[in-house]
Amino acid sequence: MELLFVYGTLQDPAVQQRLIGRTVTGSPDTLEGFFKSSMSMPEGVYPLVIPRHGQEVAGLVLEITQEELLTLDVYETTAYRRVRVPLRSGRETWVYA
Repeated sequence: MELLFVYGTLQDPAVQQRLIGRTVTGSPDTLEGFFKSSMSMPEGVYPLVIPRHGQEVAGLVLEITQEELLTLDVYETTAYRRVRVPLRSGRETWVYA
């Protein structure tokens, strides 16, 4: 299983159901050293996290399969880059930044 820190649309059970065919109960955690912003694209406004010392972002950690992670890579498009990050809890997880 893979851990994925989510802070935007992927927290929504309806989005999870549509993309991976199930809902995932996440556990709260905090991404330190980043701040939450947004970007405007023709399709809408999307949240993103940007590295910044002294900032933090609250979100959820989802436990998903490798196949589900690859499906989410397609959903996030090349507008995001999936990177490994440590969380306040000490867990290491993926995040789309």
